[in-house]
Amino acid sequence: MNERWEHEPDAPGQGDDAVLPVPSDDVLLAALRQAVDARRAVPPEFVHAAKEAFAWHNIDTELAQLTFDSSRAADRLASTRSEAASIRALTFTSARLTIELEVTAESLIGQVIPTQTATIELHTPSGVADVIASDEIGCFSVQPIPSGTFRLRCRALGGIDVLTSWITL
Repeated sequence: MNERWEHEPDAPGQGDDAVLPVPSDDVLLAALRQAVDARRAVPPEFVHAAKEAFAWHNIDTELAQLTFDSSRAADRLASTRSEAASIRALTFTSARLTIELEVTAESLIGQVIPTQTATIELHTPSGVADVIASDEIGCFSVQPIPSGTFRLRCRALGGIDVLTSWITL
């Protein structure tokens, strides 16, 4: 694409009032093809990383880290149990609250600690998938169990806004 879109003055005296030529359709299509090709050249992992970085635009949200996963603890305790538990337990902890989860065959059951009413948002990589209200003691249920990667955002009174790390069950 060597055609120029800009008009250079041919003679002295031509200034900003000069009429610029309109590029041909072929030139515009070539520029569009180049833009699409450049978009495709970005590796998918860069796009994913950029989306993840944008997710932190709300810096006031606390991150709740996964501090307990019974599936990992089961590996260490395998020698002391004869039968594996049918429920998986997860604990996410932040400075202001804890979110405890139990994964059953049909649902994801949770509780916000300290006990309080809260709004729980189920986030997937494509956005907010569901909004659930907890009861007065902080209990909530998600049905069906999320099939892929997800995280929870908990908003409670007093400006509490906590986001769990991503998890896949």
